[in-house]
Amino acid sequence: MVENVVIIGGGPAGLAAALYTARANLKPLLFAGSPPGGQLMLTSEVENYPGFESILGPDLIQMYRAHVQKFGVSIIDQNITKVLFNQSPFTLSSAEKSYQAKTVIIATGAQALWLGLRNEQRLRGKGVSACATCDGFFFRDKIVAVVGGGDTAMEEALTLTRFAKFVYIIHRRGEFRASKIMQDRVKKQPKIHIIYNAEVTDVLGAQNVEQIALRIQPSDKILLQKSKKEIEEATPQILKMKVIDIEKDYVVGQIPVDGLFIAIGHRPDTDIFASQLQLDSKGYIITSERFSLELAKLKIQNSKFKTTIENSKLEEIKNKFDLNFHSATSVPGVFAAGDCVDYVYRQAGTAVGTGIAAALEVEKWLELSSK
Repeated sequence: MVENVVIIGGGPAGLAAALYTARANLKPLLFAGSPPGGQLMLTSEVENYPGFESILGPDLIQMYRAHVQKFGVSIIDQNITKVLFNQSPFTLSSAEKSYQAKTVIIATGAQALWLGLRNEQRLRGKGVSACATCDGFFFRDKIVAVVGGGDTAMEEALTLTRFAKFVYIIHRRGEFRASKIMQDRVKKQPKIHIIYNAEVTDVLGAQNVEQIALRIQPSDKILLQKSKKEIEEATPQILKMKVIDIEKDYVVGQIPVDGLFIAIGHRPDTDIFASQLQLDSKGYIITSERFSLELAKLKIQNSKFKTTIENSKLEEIKNKFDLNFHSATSVPGVFAAGDCVDYVYRQAGTAVGTGIAAALEVEKWLELSSK
């Protein structure tokens, strides 16, 4: 049996695509993954999704699933482990069997990169987060720290200044890798204090985040010859740092915070598509919409918007996209939506929108290909 459409991914984008393709009577088959549900399953309270003042992430996913199943969507809580897009119908394989499909919507999402701290996962949703837009509101008038040195970290810190009393940016190097414009914005923001040459070694707290442990390499090496108390007195008072130890090149200490935001990047779940589709250097799936946007940036002289795909790559792949379909990938009949495409916003709401768009385009593509 050849399916009209197989959807890979059971988060907001995949479920939205399933709803719309089901209502178009395409009888979609949805592979929700194992465990199913995407990043919302790891989210505590969601307060920025329209229609809900507050809802737990797993509860929202359960409501999505019940909704799509009402329209007859077949959901399989397994991972697709292999795909073959070099001939139609496409072949997709799970651990148990293989399936064939006329079209595919990829909605496999992306995962935040974490520091791997001892207490990091235990305190996720209890002060540890990877999304200031999602969770910043919970830290009104509190003290928070952001870890990272790129544009994402700058954006997270600036977002948090709308809510938090004070924001630390902790970076392991002596300078940021973020764009100059983002660095300038951060350095002009009075609520932000930057800690360079520092590494977060753990996050501490019984029920919620209370402190972070740091190893700081001071620019003034004379500090390393001083006592713990003298170092504490020389440290900016706003940090309220307690010195725990003095190592050869580092000061080991703890500072009180209410929240820790990890902003060291995301990794899209696209490994199985690497040899099948055009991906960017970070593994995000390139769609025709993204390709068109990057081309437009090149045509604008002195544009402040930098291209995120190398010029040579754009030239190489220029004939691989059907620009009539925004969510089309480099393989006709394969579409993509959600955070495996979106390297900028990464929100449940935006994922739903792209999932709907992909579903509508699949419906149109099937209609045109049948003529």
